[in-house]
Amino acid sequence: MPDAACALGKDGAAMNIKGAIFDLDGTLLDSMPMWDGVGEQYLRSLGIYQKEDVNVILKDMSLLQGAAYMQKMYGVKKTSDEIIDGINGIVANFYCSKVQLKSGAAEFLAHLAKRDVRLCIATATDRCLVEAALHRLGIGAYFCGIFTCNEVGHGKDEPHIYEAALRRLGTPKESTWVFEDAVYAMETAKAAGFPVAGVYDAAENNRKRARQISDFYITDFREAQEEFS
Repeated sequence: MPDAACALGKDGAAMNIKGAIFDLDGTLLDSMPMWDGVGEQYLRSLGIYQKEDVNVILKDMSLLQGAAYMQKMYGVKKTSDEIIDGINGIVANFYCSKVQLKSGAAEFLAHLAKRDVRLCIATATDRCLVEAALHRLGIGAYFCGIFTCNEVGHGKDEPHIYEAALRRLGTPKESTWVFEDAVYAMETAKAAGFPVAGVYDAAENNRKRARQISDFYITDFREAQEEFS
C-alpha cells in the first residue's frame, strides 16, 4: 500500500494526512453564488424585480424569515410553505443539473484516494442534494461517509459533525485534515484539535482571518495536490 500523503505546515514541518473531512459548498463545490442569489432568482420567477439588494437582506435570514419578508415587502401572494418549496426547487435543480466542482478538486480527490487517504463529507446541505451533486459529478465513490448538520443535530459552530466524521474515518485526529472555506467553521475545527486547510471562496469576506487560522491555505486545489504529495 502507498504511504499516506504529507503536507508542510506553517512551521515547514512535514505533516501526515491519513484522513480528510471536506465541507461541500464553497469548498469542493462552486455553489455559493447560487445561495447568495437564490432569493432574487425566486422573485424573478414570479415576475418581480426588486429595487434593493434583496440577496444581501436575505443572506442571514432563515427560509421562513425570508418567506415572510417577501410576503411583506414584495406582496408575494403565496403561503410561506409555497415560497419555501419554490426556493428549494431552484436549489434542487442547481445541485442536480448545474453545480460544478472547484478548480482542481476532482484531481485532488483522486490524488488522495490513490494514496489511501480516507475521505468524508461534513456539510450543512441536505443529504439528498449532496448525493445528487456527488453522483452527477462522479466523485461520490471517494467518500466513506456523508455527515450533515441536520442529521448530526448541530451546526458547525460546534465540533460534533467533525467528531462524527472522524469516528467514521477511524484515522488519528492529528493527521485528519478539515477542508473548509468558512472562517467560523475553521475556528471550530481548529479549536477541536484538527489540522485545518482553508479553501479560498469569493463569498468569504474575511480571508485574512482564514489565512491566520488555517495550517495551510488553498486558493486552488492544484496547489493542494502539489503540497499533499
